[in-house]
Amino acid sequence: MLHHGFVNQGQGFDNQGWVDAGAAAELLGVKRETLYAYASRGLVRSAPGPRLGRARVYHKEDLERVRSRSLARSGHGAVAASALRWGEPVLETRVGSIGEDGPSYRGRSAVVLAREGTPFEEACDRLWERRGRREEARSLEPSPQALAALLPSGAEPFDGMLLAAGAIAAREGRAESVEIARRAAAPLLRRLVGAAGLVRGEGDVRASLAEADAARALLRALGGPPPPGGLRSTHIRAMNEALVLVADHELNASTFAARVAASAGASLASCVVAALATLSGPLHGGATARVEALAVEVARPERAAEIVGARLDRGDAVPGFGHPLYPNGDPRGARLMELAERIGGRSRTVRVLSAVVRAMDLVAREPPTVDVGLVALTAALRLGKGTPLAIFAAGRAAGWIAHALEQKAAGHLLRPRARYVGP
Repeated sequence: MLHHGFVNQGQGFDNQGWVDAGAAAELLGVKRETLYAYASRGLVRSAPGPRLGRARVYHKEDLERVRSRSLARSGHGAVAASALRWGEPVLETRVGSIGEDGPSYRGRSAVVLAREGTPFEEACDRLWERRGRREEARSLEPSPQALAALLPSGAEPFDGMLLAAGAIAAREGRAESVEIARRAAAPLLRRLVGAAGLVRGEGDVRASLAEADAARALLRALGGPPPPGGLRSTHIRAMNEALVLVADHELNASTFAARVAASAGASLASCVVAALATLSGPLHGGATARVEALAVEVARPERAAEIVGARLDRGDAVPGFGHPLYPNGDPRGARLMELAERIGGRSRTVRVLSAVVRAMDLVAREPPTVDVGLVALTAALRLGKGTPLAIFAAGRAAGWIAHALEQKAAGHLLRPRARYVGP
């Protein structure tokens, strides 16, 4: 909460860590328009300034964090303390990288792989450097019935995946060789996909595990239509693209969690548990839930500009827009929106999110991230609430596994040091 005692605007006032727009822009070394964009994306908190009419003030701690990220990318100053805040690279990897055109998997663009119709299983082959026969899982232990009984009412598909991963980890040894982990990779991923159906019932899990590939299996687990109508080929291709697009994204929070667990020698399933727990947070994979809530709030396409404008006027973030690694727009989000509009353009949610995308482009020049794209795609596929996070987890599990295998092969413990700043 702000209190009185600020000096006049333009003097760079500070009261309990808040500064005016001029001082904030000067601290960041950017124009005010850029500062406002940071605030609209939720990177910098803002609030009304007392006795200053409509002028707003900005939180100094947030400004320092954004500045440290910028300095770290430029190689300036002491960057060790900011390396874990979108800072300089802290690990070497051969799994993948991130560029303006999106993530690449061992040198191949994920967007290109998705557009070419590369099967998700082949993307896994590339990420895992897997050759030869693929071992798939056709059962889930403990039984789907026993696992489903542990889920609370109102559970979502992701909750079933997290529960199943923990159960699998508990049944395995606490340590394993790289080769054993490599053989466990594909069965683990397919069981994780099947477990997304636990909230729907044992039959959906078994039907998922019986499918020929991951895209069909995930659609079935999330409520895709059974025979005689069956799954539409356009829906299968769209789900496959989504899985390929989100399969890896360098050293994101959940992948880093998986690598830390792997560095300690944890089993592959335990590494996935660590990653799933991290992904569940609202600042990571849980961001899809905030986009779902935004779509409900907007409700109708014609209200998009009004809702977006009101949020930006208040200095509130519009979830799912602006990605620090993609100043020109997240190509994964753009591709998923394209797919959603193509196969489900009549869906109200798709139309609402398309209108929000247009409003954000007009007002803030902020393109949609992968989170918006996933929510739009699940609406186009007529899947239920909470399914965007399940798709995210199923696809990203491929990257978690790839990084865990790489870290296990490296054979050293990840143990950064802390810099004490207390009394």
